[in-house]
Amino acid sequence: MNRIKKSFVLIGLTLIFLTTIQEVWAMEKNALSPRQQSIIAIAAFTANGELEKLEAALHEGLKNTVTVNEIKEVLVQAYAYAGFPRSLNGINTFMAVMEKRKASGITDEQGPEASPPPTNWNRDEYGANVRAKLAGMDSIPAPAGYQLFTPVIDTFLKEHLFADIFVRDTLDHQSRELATISMLAAMPGLEGQLRFHINAAMNMGLDKKQVQGFITVLAERLGRKEADAANAVLEQVLADRANKKRGLP
Repeated sequence: MNRIKKSFVLIGLTLIFLTTIQEVWAMEKNALSPRQQSIIAIAAFTANGELEKLEAALHEGLKNTVTVNEIKEVLVQAYAYAGFPRSLNGINTFMAVMEKRKASGITDEQGPEASPPPTNWNRDEYGANVRAKLAGMDSIPAPAGYQLFTPVIDTFLKEHLFADIFVRDTLDHQSRELATISMLAAMPGLEGQLRFHINAAMNMGLDKKQVQGFITVLAERLGRKEADAANAVLEQVLADRANKKRGLP
């Protein structure tokens, strides 16, 4: 009889524990707007090539007020992190989604086009300053090892990624970084880049609850494995930022 009672107690405690975890996850996820949650899903499924899931995420994103041009911008930016093939697959999937919606009589908000870049701007300087800002620095740091070893990749990063792409104001830098960490989390072996860009996302204004909400959305939409790997990186980022705030090395 005692064993039966103990079993019921254990079951009850387990249910309470699971309910508490689910409530915490719901609170974390709700720190992100539906629009932000959709950007996470669209970016992640574009990067990992799960096109059926991407199709559903695109419909959901449009419903959650992500404009057509904002979605296009996420899909274009994907080529810088996941490659042209995944980006083009995402764009073709979006074209098919738009055709279906148009055939169903649905009119989606296009949103503004990107403003033209500044006249006679220095793309190298602009990109270097954007990268420093994302890193939380007030000035451009000395070149890292990879920049000295292969200068051309640094040129591409500064002049193209952080200048040609980031100057496009269809998406603000916070939204771009949210898309970036979603893409990186969807692909294995990119912990170093994910660490930099989670920091950058927080430097662009995402707070602790929002980046924890990002992990929750990953767990629900992408998978537990990807979420756990991203969470390990996030915990290190949060620890480093806390130490820096306290003046510790």
